[in-house]
Amino acid sequence: MRKILPLICFLATSCASFAQTHPPSWENLNSLQPGQKIQVVEISSKKHSGLFTSVSGTAIRFTDTTGDRTLQKQDVRIVKLMRNRHRLRNTLIGAGVGAGAGAGITAGAWESGGFLGGRGTGAAVGAVIGGLGGAIVGALVPSHDTIYNVNSR
Repeated sequence: MRKILPLICFLATSCASFAQTHPPSWENLNSLQPGQKIQVVEISSKKHSGLFTSVSGTAIRFTDTTGDRTLQKQDVRIVKLMRNRHRLRNTLIGAGVGAGAGAGITAGAWESGGFLGGRGTGAAVGAVIGGLGGAIVGALVPSHDTIYNVNSR
């Protein structure tokens, strides 16, 4: 157990440092292509989803269900590119976390003298159930790229 704790700390630190990137700025919106699906969150927290049209130094233009929209830069809090990348990665991570948690929980709660076997059987049952549940959750977790965030400036 003493050898596992430093490994967990090392992995958590490396994952946290990997997740940090350059802060999303308004200039990043120039990399969007017309027709890409985006989500724009206003300063008032109102969300709009639609297809990107264009961007200037002062405004972003997109088309949503109500038609063409233009929002001024000072009214925009967040712009996200709505693409579902990393679905397989998220599924595998969810399955791994779910299997580990399920195995640990059921191994601890399983009766060692039961008719189905010992704690090893309980861990295997919990790993299968937890792995399936985690895979489903991982597949449903969206991973959208934040292109602009006013709080990151």
